[in-house]
Amino acid sequence: MKNIFLTIALVFTCAYGFSQTEEELTSQLGPKKDSIAAIQARVDAIQGKIDALPGWKKGAFGTIGANLTNFNNWYAQGTPNVSSGNIGVTVNAFANLNQEKFFWRNSGNINLGWVKFDDTDIDTDDDSFRQAADVFTISSLYGRKISDKFAISGLGEYRTTILDNFNDPGYLDLGAGATWTPITDLVIVIHPLNYNFVFSNNDAVFQSSLGAKILADYTRQIGKVNFKTNFSMFQSYENGDLSNYTWINSLGYTLWNGIGLGLEFGLRNNKQEALNFAQATDPATTFDNVDNALQTYFLFGLNYAF
Repeated sequence: MKNIFLTIALVFTCAYGFSQTEEELTSQLGPKKDSIAAIQARVDAIQGKIDALPGWKKGAFGTIGANLTNFNNWYAQGTPNVSSGNIGVTVNAFANLNQEKFFWRNSGNINLGWVKFDDTDIDTDDDSFRQAADVFTISSLYGRKISDKFAISGLGEYRTTILDNFNDPGYLDLGAGATWTPITDLVIVIHPLNYNFVFSNNDAVFQSSLGAKILADYTRQIGKVNFKTNFSMFQSYENGDLSNYTWINSLGYTLWNGIGLGLEFGLRNNKQEALNFAQATDPATTFDNVDNALQTYFLFGLNYAF
């Protein structure tokens, strides 16, 4: 009996000791977290000063998303024998030069995707991967500084597809105006004098025009996180139907050795593209009655930061 009481007492003592140790460690954890946050804030501040130094700053990160499936005799679904898959790739790259009196910022974005759905019970079913996503954008911005935050600037931006219907349509914006850089890595371009060249075989729908160009770009790396958001809008002076905008957001989080998770999503509004698509099935469609729905896409998958 005495041994039983001693054993019980020892168990309670150990439990109390472990509990006390956990409480002590927990109480010490809060100040440590505060210290880490303070150190990270100082690191970010130093990195911001480094980013503002003259010279070239280059970088790139991308996302790969893939999903491949194969079903045999899976009777619970409508097509029991099917091979399917989708593959998507995005790449964001930049090369920026910052000098005392001028800057030159260059960037590019590519988003390509393929998809297949092959019903193996049908001999004539398409068993190949078909193009599903196709976005290509490059831009170059030159600015002559008149202060630390303002510059007189010129911009060239080209947007098209490269897998299907290259340069049909293709959009080339050339313009001049002012650029505002309120904080490091954030660039806001306002060009009231801009010409939007549109290249296409369908001249009745796609038309070039004079207008204003607004562009906002924020590209930043904070620790393991790569982030980029780019908003590009053209407002036509001649006809609102010729206006358009595209907003692309990319996020990458590095987990190990440059590899991590990535997400990209984009929004676009372009009435000329909507009309061109609608007239393929209904030639009587016009700018006045076309359904100009918001265009969207997203890709989630593995990410690699260069």
